[in-house]
Amino acid sequence: MSRDFLKLVLVSILIATPKAWWGMHQCLQDFVYREDISGWLFVDVGIFAIGLALATIGYQSIKVAMDNPIKRLKSE
Repeated sequence: MSRDFLKLVLVSILIATPKAWWGMHQCLQDFVYREDISGWLFVDVGIFAIGLALATIGYQSIKVAMDNPIKRLKSE
């Protein structure tokens, strides 16, 4: 299950990275004093997004595993 979500996160990172770089590059062109955009910034953000997805999947999996199925069946 987490493999499927990680594939989606990786695809979204691959799609968003060039767009974010282009948008940041265009925005920073208007400033006299500007910093260059480092590629490590996008790597760090990508790793953070993957970690956040894994933490969310882990939390939801543990929450479902600890839940009592009898309560769910009674409510449905």
